[in-house]
Amino acid sequence: MNDSREREALSAYLNLLRSKGASEDGLNQREQWLLRLLPVLAGQPPAGLVYREAVDSLIEQVERAQWPFFLAVVREYFPFWMRDIKAIAALNAEQAFELTPTQGQPIEHDLKTLWHMLDKEKFGVADTWPLKAYSHALRQEGADQSLVDTRVRLVKLLLLKLKDVPERDTKVYRTAVDATVALFAMKPTQRLFLSVVREFYYFWIGDPDAASHVQIEHVENTV
Repeated sequence: MNDSREREALSAYLNLLRSKGASEDGLNQREQWLLRLLPVLAGQPPAGLVYREAVDSLIEQVERAQWPFFLAVVREYFPFWMRDIKAIAALNAEQAFELTPTQGQPIEHDLKTLWHMLDKEKFGVADTWPLKAYSHALRQEGADQSLVDTRVRLVKLLLLKLKDVPERDTKVYRTAVDATVALFAMKPTQRLFLSVVREFYYFWIGDPDAASHVQIEHVENTV
């Protein structure tokens, strides 16, 4: 099994983070996780689907409280594995690398508790308008009301983590996504949540073309 591509990418990734001031403890933990990912990737064609499946096969071995850190690591490593120099440069320019990512934080509530709390939760105008725009875009794509309601509730789970954030940027959004996805025990629901928040991101930042990112796919409702 030839994993030279994966090891070169790992070395480049760790060296860049070291040059940016990442702690040795953090680098060691990154390395340990990625060394478990490398054998799954070795010999595979460089593609997003291949990478997601490899991550899915490993994430179940990671404690849920560690998911935000783990997901940040595998997201950062991906462009190195793909040898996407432009993507790496963009991440570096945007200071998007998590040098001191949150880790080991307990999940404060289980999914069912949070799901019911949403009925009483009040969201401000800054969140209500993107929600309304997203709902409208879903209906324009032909989604029935039950699908709209489910997706909006999934977005609200994310918005609980995004309340009062100082800036609406990609890094803040990704951190909230990583912290929220750990709530879901079933993979179909994880995939649905990730699909929904990828769509909603463009509404959240106020992109005028946000509706063009909405794609209705049938995913089993397991919430």
